[in-house]
Amino acid sequence: MIPWGYTVPVLVAVAVVVLAELLVLRTGLFRRLPYWITVAIVTGFQIPVDGWLTKLSEPIVLYAPEHITGWRFPWDIPVEDFLFGYALVTAVLLLWERARLREEEPV
Repeated sequence: MIPWGYTVPVLVAVAVVVLAELLVLRTGLFRRLPYWITVAIVTGFQIPVDGWLTKLSEPIVLYAPEHITGWRFPWDIPVEDFLFGYALVTAVLLLWERARLREEEPV
């Protein structure tokens, strides 16, 4: 496996989601306050759950150190987990928003 085998794919995922919005979908989601509130809420729940799962003292989820950057914040959470969560939640919201906009288009 390539070095940083989790980091590289998650960076690609974030780039694909952001570029899909900016170049293809163009829903305007990134300009809306409710989107950013949603991201904050998801992150707020992700911190205690992910922190408990990945804490270095008694981890439930283990990462091969050669496949992540090693940057952890807060509570030993790998930064890659936040990026993956962002890409996943944003992709779903973009697809929902695109579907909603298509339903509203006149026939």
